Amino acid sequence: MALLQLLFLVLISLSSFTFATRTLNALVEDPSSQLQYHNGPLLAGKISVNLIWYGKFKPAQRAIISDFVTSLTSASSSSMEPAVSTWWKTTEKYYNLAKSNKKFTNPGLSLKLGKQVIDEKYTLGKSLSQKQIITLASKGEDRNAINVVLTSSDVVVPGFCSNRCGSHGSSSLNQLNSKVKNSKAKSYKFAYIWVGNSETQCPGYCAWPFHQPIYGPQAAPLVAPNNDVGLDGMVINLAALLAGTATNPFGNGFYQGTAEAPLEAASACTGVYAKGAYPGYAGDLLVDATTGASYNAHGANGRKYLVPALFDPATAVCSTIV
Repeated sequence: MALLQLLFLVLISLSSFTFATRTLNALVEDPSSQLQYHNGPLLAGKISVNLIWYGKFKPAQRAIISDFVTSLTSASSSSMEPAVSTWWKTTEKYYNLAKSNKKFTNPGLSLKLGKQVIDEKYTLGKSLSQKQIITLASKGEDRNAINVVLTSSDVVVPGFCSNRCGSHGSSSLNQLNSKVKNSKAKSYKFAYIWVGNSETQCPGYCAWPFHQPIYGPQAAPLVAPNNDVGLDGMVINLAALLAGTATNPFGNGFYQGTAEAPLEAASACTGVYAKGAYPGYAGDLLVDATTGASYNAHGANGRKYLVPALFDPATAVCSTIV
């Protein structure tokens, strides 16, 4: 069973800028080594999630992602349970746990949808390096923000579809602009995320369970809740990376294993979406009676989403909301 489970995990691609996506490791059983806090800073206060759209995305596709980000806050989310905002509350437990460290004075984290930047002309080409991903991320805000780069299905990124579906990390201003002379500005770090649309390149790898898997048990794919396999897959990966960014933004927050290949809040639970999950089976999900779509969370504007299980530091198990 453990061997099959490895087939649904994605390697962490780590550069000097990138911390984590999914990984081919598994949680060890010793609770003392599970997602330890490494005493680093966590994101604090009101943080804008800025979306940088690179390549061709339809307005309806952009709405799927922007509504998901809006859904993370209870004030803007659906009143129906289980809700995306309820799922996100698990990350608060990490902040509460960190407060046991006397040096930790973080007031908590509140996310909101920020600005959106649209680049439909492929200004950096259709093959992007990690450095170019960071350049695109810099088009968002550089303070109190998570800048999310979303690449369209015809954009190639190193490692995409072979060992990762997205990544998160941080960059300092001097890495973005060597001409910055303010020493304080040089030392400032901002968090970023990259997620690719796998619709044409590897939906069986990055959009499972909404597409037949490339490896492992060949169960029938589920119906995507927003009727877009690529974008619904992007939501899953974005959700996982947002959780990783909140709890390990700079590589010294909560994780298990080495800093070069950390397991984080969501990557520790890859392939689990509801109770009863096992390799090749996402779990006992909710099903829309009209469309037949599978989901586990309600979101803003009547949306339904599939979000990954998160490792609950209070119970030391992968926590699902259905």
